[in-house]
Amino acid sequence: MAGFAPGRACAVAVSGGGDSVALMHLLCGHARQLGYPLPIVLTVDHGLRPSSAKDAKTVAAWARRLGLAATVLKWRGRKPKSGVEAAAREARYRLMGHFLRQRDIATLFVGHNQDDQAETFLLRLARGSGLDGLAAMQPRAPWPVEGFAQLTLARPLLGMSREILRTYLKARGQDWLEDPMNTDSAFDRVKVRQARDALAGAGLTAPRIAAAAVHLARARESLEVVTQAVLARAARKQDENLLLDPSALAAAPREVGLRALASVLMAVGGQSYRPRFESLERLYDRIAAGDLRGGATLHGCQIRPLGNKAKEFAPYSLIVSPESPRKTVSSTRRRV
Repeated sequence: MAGFAPGRACAVAVSGGGDSVALMHLLCGHARQLGYPLPIVLTVDHGLRPSSAKDAKTVAAWARRLGLAATVLKWRGRKPKSGVEAAAREARYRLMGHFLRQRDIATLFVGHNQDDQAETFLLRLARGSGLDGLAAMQPRAPWPVEGFAQLTLARPLLGMSREILRTYLKARGQDWLEDPMNTDSAFDRVKVRQARDALAGAGLTAPRIAAAAVHLARARESLEVVTQAVLARAARKQDENLLLDPSALAAAPREVGLRALASVLMAVGGQSYRPRFESLERLYDRIAAGDLRGGATLHGCQIRPLGNKAKEFAPYSLIVSPESPRKTVSSTRRRV
């Protein structure tokens, strides 16, 4: 199972739902079979409902019954009145990220399954996501919030349905918790879940939707290979900056050129996520049109012409450098 290594500790996030509880059992059995360190169970008391503290204690008790170490992490402080789902997700990953980093643990296993994959695809489709978004969740992925670049997520259950996982738990005599938020139609994911029966009746079953996400992930991987080839021709490192050949960037297919530009901005700006797509497109179009005389700023970067005396590429070069927060951006430099 990807993420396991001899002598290397790992952790598993367990909310108490059927998926994560099943994953806890599976990982425990797998580790014992291979003689690897047992996973550490992490559960978060988010304080969003009266039973959250009790639920976290229940999860910890289930873990200890299996002989696993368990830690309850508490989300303290005031909770937002809107955007609760996103805020809770970020809080969970920050709490777990700090725990893993303090203990030199690199991998967190999470219980996302085939149904989650299909729901994520539909959510992103509804939001107008491009290829990267529709490729949905990957078996191995970077940490989903900023500040934990050394950590990764492992999702070994993406090929298994929610029904199969619950059947497995029933066979083991293991209970699980049902989160009332999973039936609250105020949340977008619940709305998608409630529409699943109608979609399945039209042939859009969870396995087929998840398979489409896998195909798109393969297409994304192919595009990344081509993007790296373009970057090898179009970019040169110079200390903390990157020199960029705008002609090579503009000559690439648009999708590849946009990906290459995003990679440059992420590398120089030190960000693990891409710029907003609309801003990225505007900057790309200005570069392709040679309309960057006054320079631009985006994603923590300054992008400006090098000038004829210092050019690296013909007919001219751009330099991409970190944007200093201490400097006032000139009024002649337009923000993208």
